[in-house]
Amino acid sequence: MRAAKARKRKARLATSAVTDVIAFNADGLVPAIAQQFDTGEVLMMAWMNRDAVAETLKSGRVCYWSRSRKKLWRKGETSGQIQTLKDFRWDCDADTVLLLVDQAGVACHTGRRNCFFNAMRDGKPKVIADVEADPTDLYG
Repeated sequence: MRAAKARKRKARLATSAVTDVIAFNADGLVPAIAQQFDTGEVLMMAWMNRDAVAETLKSGRVCYWSRSRKKLWRKGETSGQIQTLKDFRWDCDADTVLLLVDQAGVACHTGRRNCFFNAMRDGKPKVIADVEADPTDLYG
């Protein structure tokens, strides 16, 4: 029992050390880039607040702050397309977070593998990735 309490306290201190160093913006948020840990594919960008960072570090399942819903959003809670945290990093200014994740299924709410499917090709905007999962199947 004593060892379990000591581990929990150590984990709380480690999480606090991370959240204390991150430079959250005036809204209490930090941009978070999710990248597939084994391929390097950039999956998405979202926002995290202090609680989302703490929950992610505690649970190992990525949690973001939903600006539209004004609440914590655990990636995949509706769609089942979860992100498991493999590594948590921040940049030299501590104002951007990089999450190395293992993405189950698609990362984008449009049903694509990642959110970066728009590109310039031959001087014109072009969609460069197909829908892999029907969003209505993912979100109802």
